[in-house]
Amino acid sequence: MGDIFEILKRLRAGGGDAAPAGVEWIVAGLGNPGREYEKTRHNAGFLCLGDLAERYGVSINRTKFKALTARCEIAGKGVLLLCPLTYMNLSGESVRAAADYYHVPPSRIIAVCDDIYRDVGRLKIKRKGSDGGHKGLASIIYQLESDAFPRIKIGVGAKPEGWELADWVLSRFSDDELEPLTRAISLACDGIPLIIEGKTEEAMQKCNL
Repeated sequence: MGDIFEILKRLRAGGGDAAPAGVEWIVAGLGNPGREYEKTRHNAGFLCLGDLAERYGVSINRTKFKALTARCEIAGKGVLLLCPLTYMNLSGESVRAAADYYHVPPSRIIAVCDDIYRDVGRLKIKRKGSDGGHKGLASIIYQLESDAFPRIKIGVGAKPEGWELADWVLSRFSDDELEPLTRAISLACDGIPLIIEGKTEEAMQKCNL
């Protein structure tokens, strides 16, 4: 899996450059910055964006919109890859700032996040909908004043009995979970260009497991 956490470690070196113009879509991977959160379940969105950036030959290393960003071309469209640095519960502040700057409507914003209601290795793509109890999605919905944006939910496993939810989502994947997680993230990266091409139904058929 691609790893944006190495870039997070270098943030102290400077502010980075502004993201280039020419953005028609935003793909936002949700997570928490900081070494203590690296590769935790709640950071499935960050992990996916790391792989997506690697696939399209860019580095998510520009700081703007309270986020690390990169611009790339996906399915012939200018796409901003965005990893908010606001911590999960305020993800919407970063997404809204980028959306306002580039005049990108909710329908062209793809949120990628973890999903505790699905086993590790399973995905769910939805065109729109409620936050489902996910604080990052709730923040985006609040800031955009809309739930009409596609999202890709990456299964991270249900909370085991006896665990607090916060402890579970901030726990790291076991060695046995890494292989199905890697497959799911790769499949999510396959689905993103289909959504951008307007083939969301095809993406759902291919990726929803």
